[in-house]
Order: sequence, then structure tokens, then C-alpha cells
Amino acid sequence: MKRTSKTAFLLGALTVCFAVAAFTEPAQAAQAQAKVVATSLNVRSEPALQSSVVATLKYGTSVTISDESHGWVKINYQGTSGWVAGYYLQKGAAGTASSPAKSSGTSVQAPSAAGSKKTGFVTADALRMRKGPGLTHDILHVLSAGTQVEIVNRQADWLQARTADGKTGWVSSSYIQEGKSSPATSKSNKSGGLRGKVIVLDPGHGGSDVGTLGTKWNTEEKTLNQKTTALLASKLRQRGAQVILTRTSDAEKPSLSQRVAISEARGADAFVSIHYNSSTKPNSGTLTFFYAQNKDYDLARSIESRLASGIGLKSNGISYGDYHVLRENDRPSVLVELGFLSNPKDEALVRTSSYQEKAAQAIADGLADYFGG
Repeated sequence: MKRTSKTAFLLGALTVCFAVAAFTEPAQAAQAQAKVVATSLNVRSEPALQSSVVATLKYGTSVTISDESHGWVKINYQGTSGWVAGYYLQKGAAGTASSPAKSSGTSVQAPSAAGSKKTGFVTADALRMRKGPGLTHDILHVLSAGTQVEIVNRQADWLQARTADGKTGWVSSSYIQEGKSSPATSKSNKSGGLRGKVIVLDPGHGGSDVGTLGTKWNTEEKTLNQKTTALLASKLRQRGAQVILTRTSDAEKPSLSQRVAISEARGADAFVSIHYNSSTKPNSGTLTFFYAQNKDYDLARSIESRLASGIGLKSNGISYGDYHVLRENDRPSVLVELGFLSNPKDEALVRTSSYQEKAAQAIADGLADYFGG
């Protein structure tokens, strides 16, 4: 991806580059307080799942934030410093919920009186809980289908909600069914194999956004993305899947929000974004990214396992990635990096049709594994 982007760490030094126009690099965080909202949260030496665990924090522990990088947050606690996934922290005053952002011109209803608390249940597979009432606010948590919440406040089409374990934030009212009885929620369509499954494939970049360029042959990433995606689409259709592409030619350049909208509008059973990588260091191999543990992790693990089985480049495993097409996507989503165009050996290999064929086959097999056959 574009060389002008910042890097995300993996294995202490591994980097991932994204187009400046597409991905926004998080600014370094000022010192701030936060509370752990996971039952048990591992603190790691580097912002990567594969790095060593230096401490484990309990629910409700107050920590100080000193830095942020692509969804990972560096924290300090009683002399221990390390990195944690940002969505397991509730920012704001230590031990208290963050205050909702104010919006002029729209009134906020008072909380329900004692004894008349309103409750509801999450109807989406993965509902993002935000710091304020709107899509521009940071994501605090991701709630799974069937989660019961107490409705604290309302503002237009947004609800301020609190979960039984103390998570508080704003959610879209469209995905909350109010009442005391849990609705029948549809489970993820993860069985029965690929036949009939809706798979949205996203060839990264496109149009004037070429992505990253190879250092030796000047290979354009957008073209490799498109070719690999076409091979993958063919393999999935042969297995009976319904495949939708976010773009069908190198001339198209859908926005990130348009790519996500396609995934959600079609009710994708899986969304896979295809990319090739770049780094200022001599890194090599593939990477598989996920955002939400309860929504994306299993899909990422299934695909990475197949990529690691031998396509010509080593797999560098899976990693948490705070990227728009994953973060804002309600459907199970992954982003795969299929080699470093900044590495001449990688570039020479990934340019070949045989490598692209193997990569596409591995991803197709990983999707089949995810769907149970």
C-alpha cells in the first residue's frame, strides 16, 4: 500500500502501509485515564498479538494512556508499561463512564426514573458502542447479538446504553429491540459450506489511487489486487458462493465507506479486502488483519492458517488492525496483505500468475474452513 502512510507494528518491526487518502494515522495520545472493560486484559510488550505478555489486568483497573498506534494503546499501570487493544479500554475519568459528546440543537432525554428502567437487546451480530451519538465518535466496544443493555439516554436516532458489566456508550437505536424479553437473534451463518454464502471481495485501492509501487519493477498494487481478487472470485463461484466485488476494474475508486456499505447492504457472510504491502524495512511475507474479536477473529484465523500452509511466502500470522473497512463493517471482515512490494524478492514472486493462483486458492480454502466445509 502507499509508501506515504504510517506503519503498524507486527513481531516488533513488521510494518503495514496504507494510502493516505484512505487510512488516517492516529495521532499520539496525550496522557489520559481509562478503565479496563475486559474480564482479563493482556498487556503486551509491542502493539501486536504475537508479542510477549508483560502483565494481565482485571476488569475495572484504572490505567494511564501514553500513546496510540493503529488501534493499540500504550498504557502505564503501577510502573508497568505496555500495549493493549484499544477497544478493551473505556476512556475518560478512571472508573467512570465517558461523558457523551454534546450536540447543539438536539435535546437529550433524562435517564429513566428509578424503578422504571428501560432495557433492550442488541439485534446486530456486532454492534459498535461509541463515545458519542454519531458515526464520527470513537468506538469504545463491540457488542454481540443478544446483549442486554439498560437505556440511559436518547438523542435523535442514538441511545446511550449500559451493559450488565458496566460498559457505557452510544449505539444506533436501529439495532436495539426495546423490551424485557430477548428477541430471537439469528446466529452467524457459519455452517453448510460455501454454497449460497454471500462473499464480498474488496480489491484495495483503484483509479488514481494505485496503492504502493514495487521498488524494482514498479508494480502497481491496485492491479495485483484486482488480478488476485478475480482469481479468488472465480474459485468461490465454482464452489457455489455468491460473490460481490466492491470494484470490477482498475479505473474504479470506491471510497472506504462505499466498500463497507456494499458489504452491509448485501448482508455479507464474509468480507475480504485484498492488498499487497510495503515497508521501509526488508520485511517479507503475508499478514492477516481483524478488528473485532467476536466478529472477525475466527475468519482471520481460518484464512491465515491456509496462507501459512505454503504459498511461497511465509505467514506473519494475524494481527489486530484498526482500519475503516474492518472497524466500520458490521459483517465478519478481514484484510489480507499478500506480500511486500518493497521487497524485491517478494515483488518478483507476487507478480507471477502462479503465486496469485496459490494465494487465491488459500483464501478460498480458508473461507471454506470458516463455513465448515
